[in-house]
Amino acid sequence: MTAMDLNSLQAASVVDARGSACPGPLLEAKKAIGKVKVGEVLEILSNDPGTKNDIPVWAKKVGHEYLGHLEADGYERIFVMRKK
Repeated sequence: MTAMDLNSLQAASVVDARGSACPGPLLEAKKAIGKVKVGEVLEILSNDPGTKNDIPVWAKKVGHEYLGHLEADGYERIFVMRKK
């Protein structure tokens, strides 16, 4: 997805993991993905540098779709679609 596509996404749920160190953002995402419906998008906010690498690996491993990430003011906005 392009940055414009990601910017226009309406996430069903947002996890604000800013200030949480690894593996905190990933653990919060794992818990939150179960609360959104299949086909809906979860947005994860994180300023931990490893999160933008960890989330895509986790999403692929468990069968969800990593849509991409955007850089914001001092943090990343990461988007995952629940697939199952």
